[in-house]
Amino acid sequence: MPIAQYGVLCGRAIDRQPGSGAKPHYQIHVIDGSTDYRIAVNVASALAPSEVEYLIEPQFVHPVLQNLSDMSPGWHALSSKPGGAALDFIRTNLFDPRKMVPLPINAPGPDNDLNEKLDHYVQRAMADEEAMVFAFGQRWGPEAGKKDAYFGFLPGNGVHDIHMNQANVGQFTKDDGVYQDGALLLHYPAQQQWVGIFLKFQSQTWHTDDKTGHQTTVDTSGPTDPAPGPGPFVPGNPPTPDRPDGMLRIVSALVNSIESPEVETVTLLNATPKRIDLGGWKLLDRNKAATPLSGPIEPGETRRFKVATPMALSNKGGMISVINADGLRVDGVTYSKADASLPGYSVKF
Repeated sequence: MPIAQYGVLCGRAIDRQPGSGAKPHYQIHVIDGSTDYRIAVNVASALAPSEVEYLIEPQFVHPVLQNLSDMSPGWHALSSKPGGAALDFIRTNLFDPRKMVPLPINAPGPDNDLNEKLDHYVQRAMADEEAMVFAFGQRWGPEAGKKDAYFGFLPGNGVHDIHMNQANVGQFTKDDGVYQDGALLLHYPAQQQWVGIFLKFQSQTWHTDDKTGHQTTVDTSGPTDPAPGPGPFVPGNPPTPDRPDGMLRIVSALVNSIESPEVETVTLLNATPKRIDLGGWKLLDRNKAATPLSGPIEPGETRRFKVATPMALSNKGGMISVINADGLRVDGVTYSKADASLPGYSVKF
């Protein structure tokens, strides 16, 4: 079943401890003005391979930030559903998954291990009284009468599961769910900068069931012999039926039309050397409203599709995804209010 208490903690970072030991977590001491919390960030996996995949976006831009800009300090429970502040690595187009790479917890030399990557941004937040940390994950505590094991405050209290929380394997499949992924977002107001830190385990895949968050299997070999679920990306490998990411790319969208009523469009590129039949494929908006696709798209060809209700592209920022007939995400993009500010101009991705 999904994790029990999903949400986001907003607060100021005042201390930290790099991860070490048998079950290493990078620990962050955060306060919200009246309450102390500890954020426990996995920097190694309990399952082989142990190195955690990571991505840091130093100039993070996404519609979810609209939900965070005026958020008060403290813990905020979130509903695991589309359209709000809940994160989903697969369904909310937070980043390009092809950019994630594994990194060891410790390595000789400067700025080349996961502890150091996290430390750079957390120490910067600790030195800036205006900087805020937003930790998405699962709440624990308060633990009455029990001091925090790392920073000694009372009662123990905090947030963990600061990583992808779907497509798990073995004993961890019980935590699977959609719209409940963990992450760290850091806001530095003086620089007008948001930094996104995203983590996943190498045992987790990139396609999951839309209801359970379990790994998806795709039948590529016959009705009674389903192929295993898609595994992790291998840089340079071409897309395959069970790992179709990048077969089609969303290259532009007309979001702010000058026509009345508005006619919104999305342009797709076939990035493969083969013709693709789009029967059963769909475009999705932030709320998962769909526009069905049909017809062929030739190798290297672009085709423009009109957005059909109930799907709609908001002028205040939004998301666009394309999924194939098996329900697997093939590509996804986001755009901001500023991107959509010029009527009649297409947004390029």
